[in-house]
Order: sequence, then structure tokens, then C-alpha cells
Amino acid sequence: MTLGGAGRQKSEQSERSLKRRGEPVRDKGSGEAPVARQAQSDSGSGGLLTRALERENLARAWRRVKANAGSAGSDGLTVGQTAEHLKAHWPRIKAELLEGRYRPQPVRRVQIPKAGGGMRELGIPTATDRLIQQALLQVLQPLIDPGFSEHSYGFRPGRRAHDAVCRAQQYVQAGYRTVVDVDLEKFFDRVNHDVLMDRLGKRIDDQAVLRLIRRYLQAGIMVHGVVLERYEGTPQGGPLSPLLANVLLDEVDRELEGRGHRFVRYADDCNVYVRSQRAGERVMAALRKLYGRLRLKINEAKSTVASAFGRQFLGYCLWQGPKSEVKRAAAAQAIERFRQRVRQVTKRNGGRSMAQVAQELRDYVPGWKAYFCLAQTPRVMRELDEWLRHRLRALQLKQWRQGTTMYRELRARGASPVQAARIAGNARRWWHNSRYELNRVLPLGYFDRLGVPRLS
Repeated sequence: MTLGGAGRQKSEQSERSLKRRGEPVRDKGSGEAPVARQAQSDSGSGGLLTRALERENLARAWRRVKANAGSAGSDGLTVGQTAEHLKAHWPRIKAELLEGRYRPQPVRRVQIPKAGGGMRELGIPTATDRLIQQALLQVLQPLIDPGFSEHSYGFRPGRRAHDAVCRAQQYVQAGYRTVVDVDLEKFFDRVNHDVLMDRLGKRIDDQAVLRLIRRYLQAGIMVHGVVLERYEGTPQGGPLSPLLANVLLDEVDRELEGRGHRFVRYADDCNVYVRSQRAGERVMAALRKLYGRLRLKINEAKSTVASAFGRQFLGYCLWQGPKSEVKRAAAAQAIERFRQRVRQVTKRNGGRSMAQVAQELRDYVPGWKAYFCLAQTPRVMRELDEWLRHRLRALQLKQWRQGTTMYRELRARGASPVQAARIAGNARRWWHNSRYELNRVLPLGYFDRLGVPRLS
């Protein structure tokens, strides 16, 4: 149905008014994606599970499980031991899966420290269940993922955190400089099984798969040898958990799209960008209701409406450069975590050789650099490089310990007698000595030969 002349004019005036106030313009697109509806109609009864258990798909799933390695689940079997176990027991397990009699084993609960403090709970399925979940994921993801919102970036093929950060930067550059920063309270522990299965059932129509996924959701948690029943949550650690999280949260994405909002979501982290504080408060109130429909709760202590500059998102923050250009930087918290890790590796009482320290740095620094390569702050990276090598020089002096040893080693590396004597004369002042003259004796090339990676 088309609008008449007066109606169209009124609509255009309303949209212009919303734009001036920083409000979004409602998107005229549809709600549920056509691909998701197509997945529902194309999947015959039992078809998806049969495809998941095909030999080629299982072989590909096993290669992924093997590559990820991971620790043993509640059965105590490693990936290698599981391979031997499946040689004898896979025909029985496959028959149980196809007949609907398979019962997943409880997940093993482990806790790992969070970057911001506290502990994060992970649920580690057995390697057998990781294989089955991975096989299901490889069949379900091509059907379901294309129907997700384009504003969703977490755990999706062809998308990554860098894309989400760049999109957020574009919104802020366009003038949407107030962010509604939403953090969900214990999201993976609070997922309501009935709500999730209802949303999943709207996307696929394979009862065998739906029944198996519900059993995975309801599999118990083993804690200190005791199995606890689970009535909500989808513990992080299983291959299916990220896909299921996106299925649940896509409903909020679609609602935000329908209201014309500019936003970015990565897993359970969602940032909505608006033009004013008042518009942001309205969006926050709406999000409380939207997440409430899914039986989810916003963490009020960590969620806020604030300036987009300085807020951390996926380890990055934004800052304003010359001529109002919005740029990316590694967040202060991310830099501090880098420093803490380097301090731990280069501590002067570790009893390790420089070659061992260099190897540990090679295991950590390139990955950190690859993730934060988007940072548009070359000076910060240079300063971190200088600080890292300052610590290594202090460590090298500590390992030489005695003044006579220092003098001999420095002379062997090209120091003049005066330089070597001056440094060795303050043998116990490792941090003070590891600057100025020592920079020329132990230059960048010295650490390059050791294999120490550079940041800048």
C-alpha cells in the first residue's frame, strides 16, 4: 500500500524531526530473515541429523575438534583417547543418535579468571559430544547464519571483532557520538531453555535435531565429581553455544533494525549509537523490555549511556584526532593487561634463560599485536616496544649478576672499556643501568637475533 500525497509529506516531516532529535528512523524492512524461514521449510524430518552424521561431515568435524584440542570432559578421556574409544563404540552411538535414544554426558565445569576480575565459568563437554555438536554446527550454521542481522559480528563465518570495531568507528564518525553500552548479566548462565528452543524451532523444523539440542542444554554439570541438574543456561565451551546465543539475541537485533538504530553486537556485547543522551536513555529503557521478553537481564553496574569516546568495546576505544577525525586505539585496560603479562614473563627472579623468555614472548606478543593492529596510535606501540626492551635489558643484567661478569659480557658485545666499567660499577642497579649506554651495547638487533618480536 502506498501513501497519498499528504500522508507521504507528513511521514517525511516526521522523519526529519526524528533525525534532528537524534532519534532513529524506522526501517521498512521485514522482521525474520527469508533465509531463516527457508531453512525451516527445506529441512525434512530427520534430514538434518542424517546429514550431520554423514561420514564426510563427521571427518571434517573431527579435524576441527582435534585441532582445537582442549581438555578432557567429565568422562576423563582426552581427544586422543576418545579417538580410540570411538573406533569401538561409534556404531552404537550413531544408532542411538538416529533413534533418538542418545543422552549427552554432563559437562565438566571449570573456572577461568576474567580480565576485569572475577571468574568465568566454562562447561567442557566430552570430546565425543564436542564432535557431535561440531557436526551439527556445520550443518545448521549455513542454514541459520544468513538469516542473522548484518549488525551481528560474533562467532559468524567471514566476520570478526575487527569488523565490529570499524563499524562502530563509522557510526561515531557520522555524528552518533553517544553510546548505549549494554552488558547482559551472566548471559550464558541465564539463557532460558524454553525461550531458546521456541526461537530455534522457528528456524528449523527437524524434531530430531531440536530434541538432541534440548538434551545438550539440559545435560548436567559435573562439579567435584557430583552431577548437578541444569534448568537454564548454555555453558560456554561447546561448539553449539555461540550459534544458539545468536539465535536468541537476533530477536533484539531485528527490533533495533526495525526502529532504524545504528548498532553493533558481538555475542552478548551490544553498543547502540545515537546523537544525544536523551535518545540514549530511551533506547536503554527499550532494551530492558526487549531483553526482558527473552528472560534476560541487563547488568546495570556495567551498562551505561555515555560519550562514545573512551568507552571500551572489544578491547578497543575511540578517540578524536585532528580535524575531528575519529580514530581507534587499544583500550587502557587492554594495554595494562599486556604490561602485566610482559612483567610476568620478564620477571627477574624467574630462573629462565633469555632464550626461554624470548620464546614465551613469541608465544604471546604476535597474537596481541595481530588483534590490536587496528590501533591508530603508533606512538603508544613504540613506547610499549621501548618499555619491553628496557625490561629485557634489566633482566639480562640481572642474569649476569656480578660486576666482573657484566664487564666481560659487555666488552664481548662491543662496549668500550669505559662504558663496560661504568655499567658494571653499578651492578645491582639493573633497572637504572638498562637505559642510555646499555641501549647502544644491546640494541634492537641484539633482541632481533634472540627472536624477540616487535610491536611497532
